[in-house]
Amino acid sequence: MPVIEYLERNAKLYPDEVALVELNPEVNDNRRTTWKEYELMEPDRFQPYRREITWSVFNEKANRVANMLISRGIRKGDKVAIIMYNCLEWLPIYFGVLKSGAIAVPFNFRYDAEEILYCAELAEVSIILFGPDFIGRMEVNAERLSKGRLLIFVGDNCPSFAESYHELVADCSSKAPEVELTDEDFGAIYFSSGTTGFPKAILHKHLSLTQAAEMEQKHHNTGRDDTFLCIPPLYHTGAKFHWMGSLVAGSKAVLLKGTRPETILSAVSDEHCTIVWLLVPWVQDILDAMDRGDLKKDYYQLGQWRLMHIGAQPVPPSLIKRWKEYFPAHDYDTNYGLSESTGPGCVHLGMENIHKVGAIGIPGYRWECKIVDENGSEVTRGDVGELCVKGPGVMTCYYNNPEATDEVLKDGWLYTGDMAMQDEDGFYFLVDRKKDVIVSGGENIYPVQIEDFIRKFDKVKDVAVIGLPDRRLGEKTAAIIEIKEGFDCTVEEIEEFALGLPRYKRPKEIIFAEIPRNATGKIEKPRLRKMYGADNLVARENQS
Repeated sequence: MPVIEYLERNAKLYPDEVALVELNPEVNDNRRTTWKEYELMEPDRFQPYRREITWSVFNEKANRVANMLISRGIRKGDKVAIIMYNCLEWLPIYFGVLKSGAIAVPFNFRYDAEEILYCAELAEVSIILFGPDFIGRMEVNAERLSKGRLLIFVGDNCPSFAESYHELVADCSSKAPEVELTDEDFGAIYFSSGTTGFPKAILHKHLSLTQAAEMEQKHHNTGRDDTFLCIPPLYHTGAKFHWMGSLVAGSKAVLLKGTRPETILSAVSDEHCTIVWLLVPWVQDILDAMDRGDLKKDYYQLGQWRLMHIGAQPVPPSLIKRWKEYFPAHDYDTNYGLSESTGPGCVHLGMENIHKVGAIGIPGYRWECKIVDENGSEVTRGDVGELCVKGPGVMTCYYNNPEATDEVLKDGWLYTGDMAMQDEDGFYFLVDRKKDVIVSGGENIYPVQIEDFIRKFDKVKDVAVIGLPDRRLGEKTAAIIEIKEGFDCTVEEIEEFALGLPRYKRPKEIIFAEIPRNATGKIEKPRLRKMYGADNLVARENQS
């Protein structure tokens, strides 16, 4: 069934229970504000620290959005884009788009003006809803963006080139529109990370959205008494579909603005959160703050917190070992996925398999996996090959890009581009991205293996290993290393520690620098290769 039916069910069964909470810790106002109270305030009077919305109001708001879109000419199969930071309006707008029969198209909030225009044209978007933080980027191409599409501003003081969301929805019906939807109808377009140029548009059916929601609830046993803390951006499949476990369970979720360690623990404590999805950098920051004594968990009410899980990137086993020292009672899980597989969970570790930390896990609920060689034949267990996944969450296609679709979709299997191996117990281990494999002197080197080793050094906060041009070897391994706050470290120390690696895996160059990560916590290796690649090779050699 389409995922919107879960929202309608919750509105009937739990109408007055809190569905969503928005926390903005940067505002010094701890008043609790309901949606109705907020709407009665004078514009710009103050921005509340905390807002909440019940299931019935959530559903009514989504219905008003759907009816507004239909009144502005939106029909089944049209595309409606959303570019906003996480806020209490985000999910009602998203579900309103789905209820109208349109295809929801979330934009990455990091897109610049040209990327916004490019994605709007690629996805053939009819309407763009945008928040206050994007006025400047929208205004740059307002004339071109306005040709054939409507721009709707979600906020106060609407700019002249757009129409006001609040005025448009004010008089719209709060009853569900009569739009018939099935699992086979198209529901959403998500965009690839765009690390090799402009992003690709990933088209999913409603079947994919429902699969992701039901899988999340099943994987983490999300129940009515759970409260999920959501920090990553909702434009991303990871955040949204982890939240959808709460949708299926009919339980509360908290949208937190802020990633400081004390902000996260305060939210868990104040809102009695039981499930928290973190990214590797945030886990590192929390642990480092505790190690320094800057953060004391006894100051917070954390006894109800039962599960910490991580996704979006390989997770160093040493990091989870440190976490369990501070939080021995926590369950742990990691989830692997791509936007092409409707986000996280096509492979997952499973809370019962913490003894296999380091693996991405086993096939998720309703998923199949295999590892193949360059000819598409399955490899012998234990050998490295490309990970392929198959299930009801696989994308339909890259929209308007049949060539790219044919490269990754073959006989129903999604070729992920990730190199992996399967151990004797059937668990899958991510070795590296296919494009990140370093070929040095004819030897394949997998950076993740080196990164996991170097992270064990007690002065290292983060590390990224990339291949750099080398006149003799073709490529050489370079380790960009971020040192923990308050520590000093030398190249010699790293080189001595790296003696524990086989000789061919030892980094040939050590660079101390901050590790850039995107909004979902993934290391931006294309950016690092550009920063330290061929153009800078001569300068670095002269310095050395």
